[in-house]
Amino acid sequence: MTQTIASSETSRNGPLLVAAGGILTGIVTPLLPTLIDRIGGTPGDFRIALAAVPFAVLVLIAVRRYSLNPWWAALLAAIITMVAFVCAVNAAIFIDGQAGEAGKTLRNVLAGLAGGFTGAVVMVLGIGLLPAGPRVAAAWLPMLAIGTLAGALLALDNALELDLTSLLYPVWQAGVAVALAMGLRRTRPS
Repeated sequence: MTQTIASSETSRNGPLLVAAGGILTGIVTPLLPTLIDRIGGTPGDFRIALAAVPFAVLVLIAVRRYSLNPWWAALLAAIITMVAFVCAVNAAIFIDGQAGEAGKTLRNVLAGLAGGFTGAVVMVLGIGLLPAGPRVAAAWLPMLAIGTLAGALLALDNALELDLTSLLYPVWQAGVAVALAMGLRRTRPS
């Protein structure tokens, strides 16, 4: 009986713990580039990927906890997350460059939407192909929506001139992590 209560308590608090982890990794993420920039001789995309390590660890834990994937698949999900982060940053930079005639705020909104969407899509495609990943598109729609919409917070970060802090990262990482956990949980038998 106590195991049933503990299991129910864990499943009820699980998304809250994942969200808290996402907020924590989102607070740490903008602090890392100043440390990573001290590493000499590494390519820019590798440095960007290193900034994603805290969130990648959260994804590893979520995939391991909420799916029936083996440990190597959870590790692969973490690597996919780092690749998604690099793709998201590069997509945002590309869109910002393409929207050169638009005002700064509009460019930031478009770049944020593109980056948020790209990061979420790469994660969905990569994690969805794991052995126990959800095969139903509906399981991934919340993650895509949250990732895309939260990406628009890039404009707010830039308007507030935030550098070592961010509103984008905690919201995006918490939202995407919870949506990932919930999507994986739908495919795991209770």
